[in-house]
Amino acid sequence: MTHTPLLVRIDSSARLQDSTSRQLADEVEQAWRQAHPSGTVLRRDLALQALPHLEDATIQGFYTAPDAMTSALREATALSDTLIDELKSAHTLLISAPIYNFSIPSALKAWIDQVVRIGYTFSFDGHQFTGLVTRPRAVLALAYGAEGYQDPGRLMAMDHLRPYLTQLLGFLGIGQIDVLSVEGTSTQPETAQADRASARQQMLALFSRQD
Repeated sequence: MTHTPLLVRIDSSARLQDSTSRQLADEVEQAWRQAHPSGTVLRRDLALQALPHLEDATIQGFYTAPDAMTSALREATALSDTLIDELKSAHTLLISAPIYNFSIPSALKAWIDQVVRIGYTFSFDGHQFTGLVTRPRAVLALAYGAEGYQDPGRLMAMDHLRPYLTQLLGFLGIGQIDVLSVEGTSTQPETAQADRASARQQMLALFSRQD
């Protein structure tokens, strides 16, 4: 049985226009569509449709056995169920994100908190954690206002965007994570232009093989 490939795209920049991370993701999506002409794209724009932060009932539902769930707890975890189903169904997960105050946008953190769920996207046997999201690959389209976040840059220790996302997705079981990034978007236009050109070259190889 063949499955129609699904690209799940998560955009998190508060800027709807002139967003480098969104523009980068547009190019990744186009490359993915060319490699998978029969595929479909599911978009979640977290700036246009913000997700709620976790509430007490949501957390209770996360730690309640399925046969003990009440209707209220099922309602509180329904969004998490949907987002996890989307994630696990994806052929490719595309996340676009700018760095805000050395970390991820709060809108993206809200999505993460809904999908990182014990028994659903990771397990714990009392000794070790195991990721349960093993089907998709991930592509990160990241934008940095300043330059110097890459090794051995002066801001490397302040980068809590790329390391956080790659470690988190790896924790969930995603084995292939490709990162495209542009630095200097607000301060060094020449650096940003060079990074965009480099990212485009990387894209040529991203989906060169049907999988």
